[in-house]
Amino acid sequence: MSSRRTRTGQPATSRITEEEITNLVARLQYVVPEIHRRRTSNKVSATKVLQETCNYIKNLNREVGDLSDRLAHLLATTDADSNEAAIIRSLLMRD
Repeated sequence: MSSRRTRTGQPATSRITEEEITNLVARLQYVVPEIHRRRTSNKVSATKVLQETCNYIKNLNREVGDLSDRLAHLLATTDADSNEAAIIRSLLMRD
């Protein structure tokens, strides 16, 4: 018998309960803006919540890529010793 473990150190044979899934889906309804905004009742299918969550994550990923490209362009066209470059550096160093 193997004692494989997941990355979190939990036994590989452990299963998530239906109640835990329901709780996680309910949390996602409040975290994902599109679901929270359109929700008219407390009943939204788990499938719909997961689809919207995936779409939301894809959109966030796309936005990060776009912002990264814009920042790279801005840095490439800004004099390294300028006030603008100093502002950009200070913004990037924030926590």
